[in-house]
Amino acid sequence: MPRLMLTDKRWQKLLQLMKSTGRIYNKPEHRMTFEGILFRLRTGIPWRDLPTEFGSWSAVYRRFNLWSKKGLLNMLFNELAKLSDYDWVFADGSIVKAHQHSTGAATADNECIGKSRGGNSTKIHLAVDSGGLPIYFELSEGQRHDIARAQSLVDHLKEVNIFVGDKGYDSDALRKYIEAKGGASVIPKRNYGQDIDKDSVDWCLYKYRHLVENAFARIKHYRSISTRYEKLARNYASMVSLAFSMMWLPMYC
Repeated sequence: MPRLMLTDKRWQKLLQLMKSTGRIYNKPEHRMTFEGILFRLRTGIPWRDLPTEFGSWSAVYRRFNLWSKKGLLNMLFNELAKLSDYDWVFADGSIVKAHQHSTGAATADNECIGKSRGGNSTKIHLAVDSGGLPIYFELSEGQRHDIARAQSLVDHLKEVNIFVGDKGYDSDALRKYIEAKGGASVIPKRNYGQDIDKDSVDWCLYKYRHLVENAFARIKHYRSISTRYEKLARNYASMVSLAFSMMWLPMYC
């Protein structure tokens, strides 16, 4: 029997949240289906190679794809993240290599896969709370600059108190945007040859920016996250949401 990831208490918590959406029924096979999706998240194997203990691979994939279309896994993450502490928010972006099998989707959209000298890639833009737990994320092409999604990250915060980012977020427009929402920013300035007032940044608080790096490190333990295999951006986003949900579960049970 393959190694499972959910205890009875954690499965009951997830099942309760999924049923509360009104989009699924309490079917007994859902637990092994969910475990099959988690197994694929953890190992990154092709769907066809899923162990038969989880059921037919095609049934597991079809249910994952259906739940992705319904936004169910994103809803799970958003519900679990309601305990977020917004005193400090740390933001950053991380590039993920896109596997060659993730390209070629039969859609007009680029599915958040960009091309650069490093090859095909996707970027995860993430905001975490004071405890380093994920609040909100977005996907973009790998070559997109962090600042391109910064205002969107701020817009999706329930509260804007102190926003902490690295030099990739150095923008006077962003600082003013945060101030207009009643918050403050801790973002060091780039050195373009002019004198910089280094005392203008709270370096003590800035050191805690490692919390967002830690969040990326944790989800990249899952091979389906550290390398993108999904052709559709919504399916990869669902996998990322699932990985973040697994970070939140220990806070509940």
